[in-house]
Amino acid sequence: MAVLDRELGPFGLDVCAEASNAVCARWYGVAEDGLAQRWDAGCCWMNPPYGRGIGRWVAKAAASVRDGDCQRVVCLLPARTDTRWWQVVRTEAALVRFVPGRVKFGEGRWGAPFPSAVVVFDRTAWPSLTPLGWRP
Repeated sequence: MAVLDRELGPFGLDVCAEASNAVCARWYGVAEDGLAQRWDAGCCWMNPPYGRGIGRWVAKAAASVRDGDCQRVVCLLPARTDTRWWQVVRTEAALVRFVPGRVKFGEGRWGAPFPSAVVVFDRTAWPSLTPLGWRP
């Protein structure tokens, strides 16, 4: 996490967190409903709930950058390239980096049962990102 914050941050807002896992001093939890809030930080971090509602989080990330609410949203997402919501990633992300191996969450002994990707939505889509990942 610290590596991503140094390279792509600094993260000013964690848009869907809990007190136990927030990566920023400023964060939205379930009570604040990050989907209903304006993501008004220079760079936001998003590790959304990985259920059926993930498409709403991805759409909100893309829209927040597109509409100018924030400069960048860095997301940790399951790499589910066959889903409808991934098409937003395919068409609007500035960068997609597939994570080698399986991500471990918290103190878990085992990695996630699916591949993951770091996805960056960025208003300027600066050229230094392009060679590091896949760009549509």
